[in-house]
Amino acid sequence: MTAPNELRLLPWSGPGDKPCYLSTDDPDGYMSRLADNIEAIQLDTASDLLEEASETLDNRNAGPDDLRRLGHDLTGALRDVLRVAASRGHRLTASGPHRT
Repeated sequence: MTAPNELRLLPWSGPGDKPCYLSTDDPDGYMSRLADNIEAIQLDTASDLLEEASETLDNRNAGPDDLRRLGHDLTGALRDVLRVAASRGHRLTASGPHRT
């Protein structure tokens, strides 16, 4: 089983918005693949929202409701991306130094 300091931060929250972790020796197991797929979706969504934000901010006809919705969506996407970055950064650190 994975050592406690090598738990994987999953890309979703539990009750009370608490982080969820995975302990496994199998990076190709069902839960690992599910987490990888959700991370990919979250990153794609953030990329799409970034493009939408540029378009909305360039649109002089965008109203307060459009900007509020965009801000809300961007906040959620940023939260997801930061969780993915933390998870992947921890896994890089836990796997040891990389040789180039």
